[in-house]
Amino acid sequence: MSEPGMDSDTIYQEALSRVHQVLERARATDLPEPTAGVLATVGQDGWPAARTVLLKQLDERGAVFYTNRTSRKGQHLAENPRAALCLHFQPLYEQVGIRGVVAAVSAHEADHYWAQRERLSQLGAWASHQSEPLASRHELEARLEEVEARFPERVPRPPHWSGYRIIPASIELWSAGDGRLHQRERYEQRADGWCHFLLNP
Repeated sequence: MSEPGMDSDTIYQEALSRVHQVLERARATDLPEPTAGVLATVGQDGWPAARTVLLKQLDERGAVFYTNRTSRKGQHLAENPRAALCLHFQPLYEQVGIRGVVAAVSAHEADHYWAQRERLSQLGAWASHQSEPLASRHELEARLEEVEARFPERVPRPPHWSGYRIIPASIELWSAGDGRLHQRERYEQRADGWCHFLLNP
């Protein structure tokens, strides 16, 4: 538990610090993608959908991931800008959950990250009509060849490709315990600020 008398901002910073500590431990393992997490969204039809994304940034503003904004997740977030992200680190027997309202990152942030991507990933973002039906793999490969010819040097960021930031309303830390008596802690933003408490396993 947080120390008695801690103010809201300090409690929130403690939560973020603890998540970063878990991520550092995960990066020290042999996990191929230590920042991979399952993102859950719900669209207007009420059906939930979950898929794996990569956490690319975490700071006091929130947790950032990037995607094609015309994809199913992008459509869901346009209809219902709320999401939950769960990162499970099997070698550590630890888990982090982040839930909150979602907002688009700035164009500057998206451009900065886009410039760091490998060329093939950049080309793929143009070639893939993400989440739409695909007649054949050949169709995708043909679009990739077309895009590669169109951009022989620098690949600009597509207008439909950007990032989202989950602005945390809660952060939950989980670690495995013997006999399923796990350790669960939640940091939660309430009307009077951030608080920290334990949960039954």
